[in-house]
Amino acid sequence: MVVMNNYALLILCLIVLVATPLSGEVFAQPQSDTASSSAVSTTTSEATESDAGGTWYRSERIFGNIAVGDFVVGPGRTEIEINPGETVVQEISVTNRITEDREFILEVEDVSGTSDASSAVNLTTGERGPYSIRDYISFPEDSLVLELGERARIPVTITVPPDAEPGGYYGSVLVSTVRVPDGDESNETARSPIIARVGSLFFLTVRGETIREGEVTDVSTIDDKLWYESGPIDIGILYENTGSVHLNPYGEISINNMFGEQVGFVELEPWFVLPKSLRLREITWDREFLLGRYTATVLVNRGYDDIVDEKVVTFWVLPWKIVGGIFLILFIVIFTIRAFLRTFEFKRKSG
Repeated sequence: MVVMNNYALLILCLIVLVATPLSGEVFAQPQSDTASSSAVSTTTSEATESDAGGTWYRSERIFGNIAVGDFVVGPGRTEIEINPGETVVQEISVTNRITEDREFILEVEDVSGTSDASSAVNLTTGERGPYSIRDYISFPEDSLVLELGERARIPVTITVPPDAEPGGYYGSVLVSTVRVPDGDESNETARSPIIARVGSLFFLTVRGETIREGEVTDVSTIDDKLWYESGPIDIGILYENTGSVHLNPYGEISINNMFGEQVGFVELEPWFVLPKSLRLREITWDREFLLGRYTATVLVNRGYDDIVDEKVVTFWVLPWKIVGGIFLILFIVIFTIRAFLRTFEFKRKSG
């Protein structure tokens, strides 16, 4: 009876249907280990460690396709838990794949979340952020020159004063270089320098009495669409962090058809949400043939105390070509049956 009702509902719906240029900052994604100033990637076939000649960083040489016109900074994000009064040293790497003897500049900027979920992080650009890490990070020098194919492993010192308040502190070590594009030297616009900056995020948590609090506030299809002609289906998960430290929620999405059968599953890898901010996580699900009503059940672990939020969103997929073909077939079948019945009735009356 349930199956028949679902088929009836589907038929009813069918009837209704017929009637930076490289300027600005670049940050690696949470799951990425490196950030690059361009979309080009390369595979290091070999790396050897050498004596840096008394310099303040360790130097390596990479081999392979290295002259690709970009530079690479890694890791994309570093998370550190530390006690007040402690000091730790972490490394970031900078790889020159642009030209020979390229100078790179190091600086620290604070980052924060956004209140409108417009981006994962917001660079404060010279201003002190609400969870400033600027005074806690230092390096021996703020510039270095690398040869083409040279990778520098740079020590970054994080020192927390004894009177530091417990909670989260967030910033980025930005690596920049000035690039002059090729072009006509007489054309000043074509020769204007471009500053390329790539950031390695640092998330610092000072141990003590911190507030871990957040939840999924909304789950919906992107642009609140309820009807699709075909896949892919884009689902947005809005997470709000109201605590004093960043959170790393994770979870899963299961998609069932109108008969209750699971037809899709998406694992949600952990993503970060900075304190006092909103972040929208967009998920894309696709399948070759979709038809009817679907229900997506979203389970998200908040990232603390093993608390799980559950949200449900429904949507319809009704391809107009398939629907039109079904109605055409139904029309032909019904017309044929009615014509046959009329012919049979006429012959019976004539006999």
